Amino acid sequence: MSDFSEGNELLHNMTKIADKYREVLLYMMEHKINTPLQKIFEMDDIQDITAKAIGKVASHPEKFLGINLEYATKFTALVANTVTRCSGEETISIYSPDKKDRRFKDPAWRENLYFDFIKQFYLMSSDWMQKQTAQLELEPRMQRSVEFYTRQFIDAFCPSNFPFYNPEVVKEALSSRWENIVHGLDNLLEDLATSNGTLNIQTTDKMAFKLGVNIAATPGKVVMQNDLMQLIYYEPKDKVHSIPILVVPPWINKYYILDLSPENSFIKYLVDNNFQVFLISWVNPNITLASKDFENYVKEGVLEASKYICNTLHVKKINALGYCIGGTLLATTLAYLAKTKSNPINSATYITTLLDFTDPGEVGLFINEETISAIEEEMRRIGYFDGRYLANSFSLLRANDLIWSFFVNNYLLGRRPLPLDLLYWNADPTNLPSKMHSFYLRNMYLENNLSKPDEIAILGKKIDLSKVTVPGFYIGAKDDHIAPWRSVYSSMQLLGGEKIFCLSSSGHVAGVVNPPHHVKYSYWFSQNIVDNADEWMAQNTEVMGSWWPEWLKWLKPHSGTMMDEATYNTATALEPAPGSYVKVTL
Repeated sequence: MSDFSEGNELLHNMTKIADKYREVLLYMMEHKINTPLQKIFEMDDIQDITAKAIGKVASHPEKFLGINLEYATKFTALVANTVTRCSGEETISIYSPDKKDRRFKDPAWRENLYFDFIKQFYLMSSDWMQKQTAQLELEPRMQRSVEFYTRQFIDAFCPSNFPFYNPEVVKEALSSRWENIVHGLDNLLEDLATSNGTLNIQTTDKMAFKLGVNIAATPGKVVMQNDLMQLIYYEPKDKVHSIPILVVPPWINKYYILDLSPENSFIKYLVDNNFQVFLISWVNPNITLASKDFENYVKEGVLEASKYICNTLHVKKINALGYCIGGTLLATTLAYLAKTKSNPINSATYITTLLDFTDPGEVGLFINEETISAIEEEMRRIGYFDGRYLANSFSLLRANDLIWSFFVNNYLLGRRPLPLDLLYWNADPTNLPSKMHSFYLRNMYLENNLSKPDEIAILGKKIDLSKVTVPGFYIGAKDDHIAPWRSVYSSMQLLGGEKIFCLSSSGHVAGVVNPPHHVKYSYWFSQNIVDNADEWMAQNTEVMGSWWPEWLKWLKPHSGTMMDEATYNTATALEPAPGSYVKVTL
């Protein structure tokens, strides 16, 4: 291509960029589009936190003087290093990113003088800000809040998020004559058109997946349903364990986190290992279900599903598994059943389940009397809690992975996101009934009533978790930002019965969806339960691989004898799996 043609193409692209940029600004002004960060930084307690932080600095300047002098010294050294490199001499970097930090993976961050200086200055300034924040020593909740806000600020202003400071974006712009920015603005306009008040950055190619075809595709059928759920019965193998398993997934998102693509499907793994598998698929509620309470999920979810399974299969016992809030519901149901003296649950598995909300982790930053009151006011207006707010909040807890990486990929590099089943699920949130969500926030997160005997009544009976005595297998995730593993461990100790604890590496999702053919994760496992979570960790050895087979070794002795399966074909099908409830989107 001639220089003249290249110049024309560059000029043409610059004209398109100017036009599209005006279109973006006009759209955002007309539709009042916010970014996810705006919702957080507009919270009422920001001003109070800022005022107290400034007061701490003003009253104890000596605490911050050393940090500021250290920063000035290191900045001087950084400039000197850079000047030395200009003369061709080798130098050792003052600041280097973590090896796992994908933001600085491009070689130019090390090899190019300009980008190396920007990178080190950013890392140095980030370290300075975090040290300043740590010195504030505010009361615990406020200290965690200011540390969270500081981290959001640091992540947002990473140089990789700006076109002229990101070497990969600069190279792409030069080679494509800024066509990447044209495509990026097209992607932004497309996301704006599908947003409702808050910018929704696409994280995967949604057209690559279809429920029931290549995701949530384990064969089965819906065998019963009510207002809150559909019960799916998965097609079993010829030989099965006589005691079936009921899976209780969370309802703050879709059940198919446990039935992703076939190679990543936990449900398929159970079926392939000769289990009779039932699963609750929760409804995606609208205003008509505003009055549904937490105890409705007990009655119309776990209890009605269990009753159907026992009546259909003519069995007396069921194994149950609860994931996240599904585990909280399962434990609540078992505590209720302990008062009735009639319990069909034979064993219980709790995956990343909180029962003790003393330390709910970073999620607790969003939960206090002021925020709950604001949420309740909004729910009274529309009849439910909009699942997109919850999805955005969870994304902010991992902003670099779930927001800024896609901001760079989609808008600066002008690329489309890759088709990933896990991110397709993550982008498919659900609403929550207003009465249930208010009960959950106040009784669990705010007042921690579930951990207190007889403080919560379910279906007319005051419950006590210590009365639950069925054998339990508990799974925590080491890097979980939603259900911190130490809190999962302390939650386990509220229940009675045989206990086995397993700690998976990685986070709330990746540590759970970890099929055996993946070998990049590990786990710790022991039935020797001690009082302290860190002591438990210290006395156990890390094992490479998936926790799934270890759990099966525990589950099989609780699953009866092997038998010929005959009841699946006799169970009436309302519709094929995955059913219609899961297909309702926001």
